[in-house]
Amino acid sequence: MSAKATNVDWDKSGAVAKRKKIAATVIVNAIILVVSLLFLLPLAWIIITSMKDQMDVLKQPLAIIPSEFMFVENMKEVLRRAPWGVFYKNTIIVAVGVLVAQLCISIPAAYAFASFKFKFMGFFYLFVLARLLVSPESLLLPNYLTINGLNLYNTLLGIALPSIASAIAIIIFRGAFLEIPAALKDSARIDGCGDFRYMLVIGIPTIKSRIIAFSITSLVYQWDNYFWPMVITESVQKRTLAVGMAYFGIQAESASEWGLTMAAAILVVLPLLVAFVFFQRQLVDSFVTSGIK
Repeated sequence: MSAKATNVDWDKSGAVAKRKKIAATVIVNAIILVVSLLFLLPLAWIIITSMKDQMDVLKQPLAIIPSEFMFVENMKEVLRRAPWGVFYKNTIIVAVGVLVAQLCISIPAAYAFASFKFKFMGFFYLFVLARLLVSPESLLLPNYLTINGLNLYNTLLGIALPSIASAIAIIIFRGAFLEIPAALKDSARIDGCGDFRYMLVIGIPTIKSRIIAFSITSLVYQWDNYFWPMVITESVQKRTLAVGMAYFGIQAESASEWGLTMAAAILVVLPLLVAFVFFQRQLVDSFVTSGIK
């Protein structure tokens, strides 16, 4: 009887533990769902507002569903009022150009810090780390004076140049190179593989996930970058999407037309949303594998 009683007690405790686990899972999933909806709320509001005319936007009480869907008309008006094709072209040139330059500089520098021992290496790496402690705002005046002195004011190169040396990229890639087993490099050297070839053929493919994760971060940052392009440009033909969005918003005829402003915001974020929808699995895998948050 005691054995049967013990088994019954174990079954009851197991059932209770299982119910607690299920309840905890439900609660966690519910919290995640609520937080996700909170993050999506601004985007949903942008989309809803972009479908309204001015009367619907200002209506009291606030109308969630537009009385008349004006998205197409709003988008046509937005495209008419600003050179969005120029803004897109400038943004793509700057974002891709900065990324290519960052990778060309950061990967060899990170490999050198990870693989070689040279004089003052600790000092130079400390200098790289110190760059992370300096805020972009504190570099605004030195960067402006430098770019202006190089006669690069109001140019796409002037927008891109201060961003091409990335300390965080060097640190990330150095850590990735250090994680490669030393036996792999030793076997490559036995086969006659030099450092440059090893970096290209073995090192870069091995740290591919870190490179992809950093590339995504860099592209998104440059796509959304507003302050520096606004400071260093004055011509509409040299402005990027973020600055172009502000240019559209402060126009006298559109300053209070929130339906048009939200339609313009959709133009800015749409490429990033489309890219995430189509490549979300690859993006998530890259961030998980690389450990970048």
